[in-house]
Order: sequence, then C-alpha cells, then structure tokens
Amino acid sequence: MKKLNFKNDYSNIAHPFVLERLKEHLDDSFNGYGLDEASDLARKKVKDLIQSDADVHFLIGGTSANKIAIAHALRPYEAVIAVESGHIAVHETGAIEQTGHKILTVKPVNGKIVPEDIVKTVELYQDEHGVVPRLVYISDATEIGTVYTKDELTRISQVCREHNLYLYIDGARLSNALVSPKNDLTLPEIARLSDMFTIGGTKNGLLMGEVLIVTNPALKPYVRHSVKQNGGMLAKGFLLGLQFQVFFQDNLFLAMARHANVLALNLQEKLVGLGYTLASISDTNQIFVNISWDKYNTLKDVCAFEVWNKADDYVTVRFVTSFATKAEDVEKLIEIMKN
Repeated sequence: MKKLNFKNDYSNIAHPFVLERLKEHLDDSFNGYGLDEASDLARKKVKDLIQSDADVHFLIGGTSANKIAIAHALRPYEAVIAVESGHIAVHETGAIEQTGHKILTVKPVNGKIVPEDIVKTVELYQDEHGVVPRLVYISDATEIGTVYTKDELTRISQVCREHNLYLYIDGARLSNALVSPKNDLTLPEIARLSDMFTIGGTKNGLLMGEVLIVTNPALKPYVRHSVKQNGGMLAKGFLLGLQFQVFFQDNLFLAMARHANVLALNLQEKLVGLGYTLASISDTNQIFVNISWDKYNTLKDVCAFEVWNKADDYVTVRFVTSFATKAEDVEKLIEIMKN
C-alpha cells in the first residue's frame, strides 16, 4: 500500500498550471540570468501586489535566499538577531555563519521574537570587543506554524528602526501566513514594515523558487552581485519568471496555501478531539502532535512524517499539508489515529 504523505510541503512536483505554462514555452528562447520578458512580467505582478517600487529578485531556494539577503545587508563585524528555533539557526548548516556573521539567538515566545529581547540583545553589545547587532530575522509563518499579527510586526519594526536594525522576513511559508485565520497583515503592510522579505514558492506549488523583495533603498544597490557571488544566479532564470507569473496570477499562491491550511487545521482539530495533545498550536499548514511510541511504530509503516522531538514516553511528530494534499488522505490519517 502506498504510504500517506504528510512529511513536508515540497514533495510534489508542481501545480498543473505551472507545468502547463512551462510547456507552452518549450519552443521559445529567452535571455539568461533573469533578464528576460517573463521575469519582467512576474516582477511587475509582485510590485503591483505589494504596492511598492521595491526591487524584486527571483532566487532558487530558501536557504540560498536567506544567505544572499543577510550577506548582502551586513558588514563583516555585524550580526543577526533571531529566535533559537529560527530556520537560519537550526536548519541551514551554518550558512549564515559561513559568511562570517554571528547569529545572536533569543528564546522564542510561541515561535516568535518579541521586541524586548531585541532591545536586550542590542544593549549587550556596546563596544568594539563584540559584534554589532544589525539585522533582525523572523519567519512568517514561524517554524512551528504560528503567525505574526499586525500589532506584533509593527512593534518589531519600530524597535528595529529605533535601534538602526534591518528587519528581514523569511517568507518561505508567507502565503500560508497570509491566509491563516489568525492573520491581519497584508502584503503592502509587510513591505512597508520590513527592509527585505521573501515569498516562497518551493513550499507552495512551484518546482522551486523564492522571491526576494528589497524595499529599503539603502539595500537595493548591487543585490545581483551578492546573488552571483553566493551561487544563487540561475542562468535559466526565465524558468523562475514563468513559474512566478502563474503563482501570482489570480492569486493562485493564496488559493494553494489556503487549501493546505484548511486541511491541516481540520486535522489538528480532529486529533485534539481524539484526545491527542499538541506540542504547539499551529495557525497554518504544519501541526505538531504528541503520540505514544506504540502509535509511532504503527504509523511509520503507513505514513510519511517528520519526527520533531523524542521523549521517554512519547514522540512529537510533524504533519504537513500542501497544495497537493487530498482531503481523503486527511480522513485516512484520522482513521489510523483513531485506532
């Protein structure tokens, strides 16, 4: 029997509309390195959505985008502030440190950074014997599926500007955050409150690709140099441009994310109703459930998922839904979890 797949949101090839668009252009030729008509049209779509004359760059993947953005923004002695669970701190193989930049971590509150901890970190580093905190990194949605509210992001942005810090938002799952029931932020507001942010396509229906959006005029020069130097410039950049045209057309990116969220939140609600405890309450398409070792040993043979934490008497597992997840697969998983 084929296993159910709740392992991640990038296990399927791509949304059919994306593949159809690529197929339409099989006989066409394009300029290289993202300097093509398809990428220009996709850039215009992004600018229209965020209502800003930002610089827009199409990159290959999330870790690459984070490394490029942070390396571009910081001088050699400058550092990043992030929560301990931040993707750059735990899941990117030291990519940021490899560029020479220290990550100053703070405890997350429901997966999120709080302004008070930003200020405390800045105050700890006041002379030339330590690094200079210069950029705050956050993820929306966070690594545990929670989202930032407009009030939270506004306060973080204010603190950053008061302390001469850049605010960078890792938006690998920003589409899921935007359609979360807990969200009250818009893309134009995110653009106004941040200096740089990304919108991820890899985890939301594309073959690959992230959009890096640079809103701060001081950071706009020479981004393409940073992209090239850090190995992120795709010669066939038009492949990203064509995909992102479809991604943003008729808000497909939001429809795909909404589908994933609805299924995940339904699964979360049903599992709580069955008596399972949650490691954290998610607002988006990742859910974290505590299960017994007996249940784990049964489940691993019929379902793909990630193990998030191990304890003596239980295992925390992560179930993730995507644009390709079927409602009937969620129902099958619920039935398995009943027994």
